[in-house]
Amino acid sequence: MSINAALIFAAGFGTRMGALTQTTPKPMIPVAGRPLIDYAVDLVMDAKIENTVVNLHYFPEQLETHLAQYENITTLREDGEILETGGGLKNALPLLGNDPVITLNSDAVWTGDNPISALLDHWNPDDMDALLVLIPTQHAQEHRGAGDFNLDKKARLSRRGDAPSADYVYAGAQIIKTDLLADISETSFSLNALWDQMLALGRVSGVVHHRGWVDVGRPEGIAVAEAELAKHV
Repeated sequence: MSINAALIFAAGFGTRMGALTQTTPKPMIPVAGRPLIDYAVDLVMDAKIENTVVNLHYFPEQLETHLAQYENITTLREDGEILETGGGLKNALPLLGNDPVITLNSDAVWTGDNPISALLDHWNPDDMDALLVLIPTQHAQEHRGAGDFNLDKKARLSRRGDAPSADYVYAGAQIIKTDLLADISETSFSLNALWDQMLALGRVSGVVHHRGWVDVGRPEGIAVAEAELAKHV
């Protein structure tokens, strides 16, 4: 089964960026001279994904103007309430189709191997409902938290739960089946609602990205991301 559809999440308010997002959506904040979203676009383009959707909400016109240069990218405005990640994915299904899709956050910078290519290489739909890219918690630059998941010997994921920490952070890239979205009646909800169903079935796996990754959700992440990118010029 080939996977040729991706959704880049770009609809958030970017409140953690403070004054930087008063008049600019977070995906358009410059990082090393380029809008932050361009680093996500590079990944889908490099992986030759034929159909990419970007969801928009906050200052959507700026992103629409910028992304109009790409033939394989469709923008989708989310008017009214913020749909969150799960609701955003469900809302985009008419454009993405019914097959498994790639989802990608727009507020991270990666170096090294393309995580989307790694997902495509490791995807096994007979054994998985979702495959997430993970970063070792100690290497998740600018990420604030104690980790999200642990991996077993078969690369199956389990949540941190009540433990003080977990080995890995979800890095914001995955392949996921969308069938179970029909069972969620809410309009606005997190991907966690979908993952919980899949985790209960033991059908969520992980692949580890061992190169650079920076969370650019806060102003401090910009300089760290620029320094990481400078190592690979």
